[in-house]
Amino acid sequence: MRALITQKLEMTHIFNESGEFVPVTILLATPNTVVQVKSVENDGYDAVQLGFGEKKKHPKPLVGHLKKANSKARKLVEFLPEEGKEYKIGDKVGADIFNEGEKVIVSGISKGKGFAGTIKRHNFHRGPMTHGSRNHRAPGSIGAGYPQHVFKGQKLAGRMGVEKVTVKNLKIVKVIPEENLILVKGAVPGPKKGFILVSTIEEKKVTPSSRDES
Repeated sequence: MRALITQKLEMTHIFNESGEFVPVTILLATPNTVVQVKSVENDGYDAVQLGFGEKKKHPKPLVGHLKKANSKARKLVEFLPEEGKEYKIGDKVGADIFNEGEKVIVSGISKGKGFAGTIKRHNFHRGPMTHGSRNHRAPGSIGAGYPQHVFKGQKLAGRMGVEKVTVKNLKIVKVIPEENLILVKGAVPGPKKGFILVSTIEEKKVTPSSRDES
């Protein structure tokens, strides 16, 4: 697959050639550096590790790791390599790997909402507000008399957000390589300045079943 680490700048809108209003999210696609190339022979699987941005201080083991690619990357992510393409440590990967009109997969960490109740977090219904009811926003029953414990996965109040969210089939409206910008139609998960991973949609390879082969 083709992939890139980007940073969310802001949301805005543009008008396309037909004069239609199109809401877009602007992603900063500063050229990524190929930090490491993994192979089945050495690592047990194929992968390309890309680095984005710069950071002043790193842990000593990471300094030696990044030194091979002459990089001070702030963010490191591994991707499956594009089939038939050779990667070398130190190579740059920019916004021009994507095309306008192409559909991509976008992943990011959602905004943190803090501690939230069941109504906001899980879309529970509230109780009646009148006629002497004392159950307005209470969670209600969370278990039975037996087995005398709360089942794992029960929907309760707790921390909301700060989770990995993936959105598929987002359309790239415009690519501006000279300014390292990618404009994606619609909203993408995460706050401003959050890291967004953009990758192409993998084509599923259909293999004939044993019944078809016979």
